[in-house]
Amino acid sequence: MVARTPNRFNSKKGQLKIQQMAFMLIAIFLLFILAGMFFLSINLYNVRKTAVNLEEQNSMLLVSKLANSPEFSCGNSFGTSRLNCIDFDKLIVLEDKKEEYAELWGVAKIEIRKIFPRDDTICSYENYPDCGVIKIVDKKVNTLPASSNFVSLCRKEANERMIYDKCELALLMISSEDKT
Repeated sequence: MVARTPNRFNSKKGQLKIQQMAFMLIAIFLLFILAGMFFLSINLYNVRKTAVNLEEQNSMLLVSKLANSPEFSCGNSFGTSRLNCIDFDKLIVLEDKKEEYAELWGVAKIEIRKIFPRDDTICSYENYPDCGVIKIVDKKVNTLPASSNFVSLCRKEANERMIYDKCELALLMISSEDKT
């Protein structure tokens, strides 16, 4: 029997095959990582989209509830109980409590705008009731498009002969924070 001596050529050929196998394993590993990242990015996008949709739904529900909440509603102060009636006098009093109520509702912006007669001045004690925009909450952040509902904006008004109820058409708008 003839003893075989290791051939340098066979040794290098074996090393080359091992290197090729290592590079192929690394390439396949990187391919799986890229595919996984692509899959995760699509899922993350869908999660963000769902979160935005939920925020919008919460805003729509809050718009419906807010007009009839005790802090805003007319209650029985204008005779009978009215739906979607906001007491303008209560809103002006809330002007001092903005910061305390900002976290209660969990939204970035709550604004009420008179539709008719249109007036773009911001309401305060000084210009009440001759104003048109009441900002209850305004966190000055990026917001989603506003959810809105038409409401009656009512207050007590007096002339020479009597005290009467004056109601105007307004738009209650609520915006959530854009977290994307």
